[in-house]
Amino acid sequence: MDYLRQLLVSESPNARLDRAALDLARIQFPDLEHQPVLDQINELAANLGDRLRNFNDGRDFVEKAQSYLFGELGFRANESAFFDPLNSCLNQVLERRTGIPITLSLLYMEVARRLSMPVFGIGLPNRFVVQFDDGRFAAYIDPFGGGRVVTPGECFAMAGAKIADPQLLARVSNKQILMRMLQNLHRAYMQARDHERAIKTLDFLLDGAPGTAGWHKMRGALALELKRYAAARVDLEAYLTLQPLASDRDTIQRQLDSLRRWVAQNN
Repeated sequence: MDYLRQLLVSESPNARLDRAALDLARIQFPDLEHQPVLDQINELAANLGDRLRNFNDGRDFVEKAQSYLFGELGFRANESAFFDPLNSCLNQVLERRTGIPITLSLLYMEVARRLSMPVFGIGLPNRFVVQFDDGRFAAYIDPFGGGRVVTPGECFAMAGAKIADPQLLARVSNKQILMRMLQNLHRAYMQARDHERAIKTLDFLLDGAPGTAGWHKMRGALALELKRYAAARVDLEAYLTLQPLASDRDTIQRQLDSLRRWVAQNN
């Protein structure tokens, strides 16, 4: 999980997004090997490159990417099982050719990066899209919508924005992409009541944002569910330290008192 932690803790420029995303997929697939998946992405990029007339023609790249990835290969939105954890695993997006906005966008970005095409992530609320911009040609692209070009107005509509706020179209960092992917995966595991893996997603989220009180509280509650009382105590204490005026302070304090008694009796 080294690439993922490098991105979350220090956003190291040497930590590649594709490798970090595959580290994330190891939460679901602990034995996943990176290289076979990277080889698949390399092959996609090589095949797309063969279809380009001119590597300086951004419009040609965007058109050929849509035709090849979403037409020939059939990558598509998984709308029927949006909260399936496999939608957040890059290896499964490649294998099943379906995913959610952020993973389809990540795949698009990584294919583009291999061809030295300037494609950036745009983290809209409720949707994730990408932007191609080489200084001569610029376009927003919706991989979840089949790789089609979308206008800024369509982006605002997808985001549910009532006014056209340019800040919504800001480019996001690799760390922000991975944090959002982790939150999606956490939500999927919570819906599936897979508390073991939900805790692992919180471990990584807290690597990226250790001062987030709510995540400490969530991890503490899950540790209680799994009868990991010492770990629960640490997280609930951290929650109250970070949120000394929390509205549920008295309830958490009672839980902590019980946990301290249990730990004392079992040491």
